Amino acid sequence: MKKSENRVAIITGSGQGIGRAIARRFLDEYMDVVIAEIDVEGGKETEKQFSAFGRTYFVHTDVTKENSVKNVIKKTIERFGRLDVLVNNAGLVRFQPLDKISLKDWNRTIQTNLTGPFLMSKYAAPHLKKTKGAIINIASVRGLASDKNQEAYGSSKGGILALTHCLAVSLGPCVRVNSISPGWIDTTNWQKSSSSYYLKLREIDHTQHPAGRVGKPEDIAEMAAFLADSKNSFVTGGNFIIDGGMLKKLAYLE
Repeated sequence: MKKSENRVAIITGSGQGIGRAIARRFLDEYMDVVIAEIDVEGGKETEKQFSAFGRTYFVHTDVTKENSVKNVIKKTIERFGRLDVLVNNAGLVRFQPLDKISLKDWNRTIQTNLTGPFLMSKYAAPHLKKTKGAIINIASVRGLASDKNQEAYGSSKGGILALTHCLAVSLGPCVRVNSISPGWIDTTNWQKSSSSYYLKLREIDHTQHPAGRVGKPEDIAEMAAFLADSKNSFVTGGNFIIDGGMLKKLAYLE
């Protein structure tokens, strides 16, 4: 594919973490990347750092605001003329005891993690249909299994799984829609500079995984690249668990 004919991807929440890793991986695929990020610092830093690898474009975006969602879609089409891939990655992680969750906190989590992907998909869909593109939703293993105090987060990610298969049916055959459910992913190497930190992982953190290690954002980025590839045109409506095998493990304490 010629440089002028690059595919174009919008990745929400790509100012740091898993979203930033996906952006970097997509640039390796000669894709133009729109960094749709609410964090201006992280968004601008990613745009600047990654500009050496391809065309990047930061658009300040709040996925919970309909006008903001419309704006990032509009600016993407104005800048690049097309849209091929949408990655709904932006999300809030909040774990609170049931009796401590305020309605405000519940609504904010649902709005960001579930309503945001709905809005982005709704307004991206007409453009994705033209290119026979793809939507990739970043869910979580916590949408399939739970620990304590995860009612808001787990519910939002479970909703993503349902939204994925609903969209796959509604938008098929023109647009493929899949989700990725990460497990434990160590994002320390993919944070913005002002939020960088060192996390010392223990040996047990790695060995408790059947795969032998804690996950990396690159693991999720590789699956995203696979799902974004038009060669995989028969893959839609699926959820791909990337957790080192943990969800299949019986973990009774001895």
